[in-house]
Amino acid sequence: MNEPYSSATPRPASGISPSTMKMFMGFLAVFIVAQTIGTVLFCLYLHMKMDKMEEVLSLNEDYIFLRKVQKCQTAEGQKSTLLDCEKILKGFQDLQCKDRGSSKEQPKFEMQRGHKHHEYPHPTHKNETSVAVETKKPIAAHLAGLKSDKKVSVLEWTTTMYGPMNSNAISYQDGKLKVKEAGLYYIYSQVSFCTKAETLAPFTLYIYLYLPMEEDRLLLKGLDTHNTTGSHCYLQSIREGGVFKLREGDMVFVNVTDSTKVAYSQGSNYFGIFKL
Repeated sequence: MNEPYSSATPRPASGISPSTMKMFMGFLAVFIVAQTIGTVLFCLYLHMKMDKMEEVLSLNEDYIFLRKVQKCQTAEGQKSTLLDCEKILKGFQDLQCKDRGSSKEQPKFEMQRGHKHHEYPHPTHKNETSVAVETKKPIAAHLAGLKSDKKVSVLEWTTTMYGPMNSNAISYQDGKLKVKEAGLYYIYSQVSFCTKAETLAPFTLYIYLYLPMEEDRLLLKGLDTHNTTGSHCYLQSIREGGVFKLREGDMVFVNVTDSTKVAYSQGSNYFGIFKL
């Protein structure tokens, strides 16, 4: 008896559940993010490490260069065929020139020769006080007489090529010298004059301290009698000087009894001041 053929019922295909797939994808995403962060951090660490290594290598190169310079300073190093001492010393001098150009206060380096305990260059600092003394100009002024055709109450002066005039510490205006620093000053002046016999009153030279709010104070006074022989004009001169304590902003000037009698021959009239 023939039995009818019946195919077996197919098995349901075994598949991955959606929840499992979501968990796997989440884990994969977390792994990728962690991997990316780790890679970035490692790159940053490596970059910092390389910078530090470059700095160490640079310092090492500087040290080696200074050792070569020191070696070339000795007679043994100059005889060595392994070192190009001329090139090394020239490069070191170029570095010193650049250093001086960028800052005058930077220390210069001096190599020690033939000393076993000093293998490194030692900075030598120049005395700042001596530098200031060398560069500071003296506080002084020396002026020559300036001729005037009219009678004036304050004699006028002018600068000369040979006379000092430190405009930073002393200024000149309208016949007066003004000091900008307090201290002891030597003040001096000479005036030449020409008189005739008919004038009997003495010719007087004054040096005053100018006081704008009160009467001017007399510092020095010199006088000379006129020449009474003959009718010609005889040249005479008066010179005076002294030390005075001046305050900041004080002004001094020169006056005479009759400015029309002043003889303006070269070098015979001058007015000056300098700080002690």
